[in-house]
Amino acid sequence: MNHKKITTALFTAMMCLGGVTQAEEVSISHNGLKLVGELRVPEGSSLTSGPLVLMTHGTLAHGGMEIMQAMQQGLEDQGVAGLAINLSLGLDSRRGMYDCAVTHTHRHTDAMGEIGAWLKWAKGRGAKDVVLLGHSRGGNQTAWFAAENDDASVRKVVLVAPATWSRASRDAAYRNAYGKDLADVYGQAQRVMSTNGGKGTLKAGFIYCPDAEVTAASFVDYYADEPRMDTPSLFNKINEQVLVIAGSEDTVVEDLIEKTTPAAEDGKVQLVVIDGADHFFLDLYAEEAVDAIVAFLND
Repeated sequence: MNHKKITTALFTAMMCLGGVTQAEEVSISHNGLKLVGELRVPEGSSLTSGPLVLMTHGTLAHGGMEIMQAMQQGLEDQGVAGLAINLSLGLDSRRGMYDCAVTHTHRHTDAMGEIGAWLKWAKGRGAKDVVLLGHSRGGNQTAWFAAENDDASVRKVVLVAPATWSRASRDAAYRNAYGKDLADVYGQAQRVMSTNGGKGTLKAGFIYCPDAEVTAASFVDYYADEPRMDTPSLFNKINEQVLVIAGSEDTVVEDLIEKTTPAAEDGKVQLVVIDGADHFFLDLYAEEAVDAIVAFLND
């Protein structure tokens, strides 16, 4: 008998049941697009009476993916409201995973404007105690937003397996994935931008999508030499308290613990390493992450 599979199935079932009875789909307009999210507020509570965790997902993903739903449900069970947003990625009313066959027009940096729009919406609904949370690439985007937007309603920041970056690792990852030098493709994208005002497209390996149709502006934005894509580089610029949650078996952001430890030792951030967890904190590891988050919020 595979107890792990049974546990996962039961846990997923509970998530689905919780979604039917507790979740509220909410939406806002931003830059001509409809953005959607899922709001969960504990019974007997309201956005004005306690913290609201504004949650941003990872690369090409969505607010309903397993890790986001598990953390949102876990927070609700412990009396904490959560708003899991779907980044638009350039699409109206986007839900579910991004389809690689769709032309990519989105940019990494678009997310910061959308996080800001959702924060404004939350404050308009009466939220005065907002916690920003992001996973993976969404962790970097959340940290980047917090570093450059000091809002009195934001009390704390939680980064779950946030992305790290270096020029060498970026270049090596691209060559390993697509068998090409990133510099060559990046140069092609720059030439398209210079001749088409940034509106032209190219066919290229892009993020997780082989042979994608992507605008030159999008490609250049995601693969720029941009140190702010390295989340630990942002810690000193964030005024709020920061919690970083890492999995000991994370093979996606392998250097996160190493890069975060100096800031943790200096007291700039709190670092919680969940033993055995990978990048997505599956099964009961999500509960451990939620426990760490709630302890941080109550500190």
